Amino acid sequence: MHSFDEYREIINSHLTDFIADPGDEATELADAMKYSLEVGGKRLRPALLLAACEFAGGSIEEALPYALALEYIHTYSLIHDDLPAMDNDDLRRGQPTNHKVFGEAMAILAGDGLLSTAAEIVTGCPLHYCNDPEKIRNHVRAAHEIMSRAGARGMIAGQTADIKGEKLEPTAELIRFIELHKTADLITAPVRAGLMLAGSDDETLDRFTLYARDIGVAFQILDDILDIEGDQTLLGKTLGKDAEQGKCNYAFVHGLDAAKEELHRLTSEAKNSLDPYGQNAVFFTALADSLEIRKY
Repeated sequence: MHSFDEYREIINSHLTDFIADPGDEATELADAMKYSLEVGGKRLRPALLLAACEFAGGSIEEALPYALALEYIHTYSLIHDDLPAMDNDDLRRGQPTNHKVFGEAMAILAGDGLLSTAAEIVTGCPLHYCNDPEKIRNHVRAAHEIMSRAGARGMIAGQTADIKGEKLEPTAELIRFIELHKTADLITAPVRAGLMLAGSDDETLDRFTLYARDIGVAFQILDDILDIEGDQTLLGKTLGKDAEQGKCNYAFVHGLDAAKEELHRLTSEAKNSLDPYGQNAVFFTALADSLEIRKY
């Protein structure tokens, strides 16, 4: 398998492959879409998809369009999250947010453009395998996995709860819902989709689903912690936004010490889910460890 940096290099070198030139009348749309894609990012989600596919014996070339679609979806969600009507952020990855550069209307359209491009990608890819029923099945399953977990019962449901939660007393149940859907769904989707593209068996799919869910929830808990005690220069965004906006932050409800304990527990559980694969799963276990101690 490749290293995380190698996956990230592959993704970055193809990042705008599917961003179409809409013509002179809509040039600014493409510029706005590319701006938020190219401003930086961990590329965690697309790297997970490529790694999961390769782990199960699949082809990186075959999986790459789906990995890019995931990054387009993630980027669109960040553009919209930053809007004044939502989190009202001026910085993302240390640079001005999309609406600060292109205006609110164009930022909304850029997000829409990235989401619709992702849909074009994942619905178009299966058409290349019309003579191979098994390939079509694998591709359609992966496409549905991505779009459903990004949709109204997945990430968007979590974002809705996050916004609604600003007006509610935070509870453990509400925070868990937000963690599972706003964040973990879009980390679970690439792992499952990558395995599906490779025709993975059900046991592997189940074990990696547990792994992805746990690192996804852990990712959100650490975000909550970093919003309180992180380094703004490293984070590239404004600290203290959760408190300012009354967000449902795990550390607010359970305390910082409990949040750090839960972060460690989830990381350990994620790695334990992959015990049967031993050294073959070292990419994923090492990634879980690195995510637990990230600073941004």
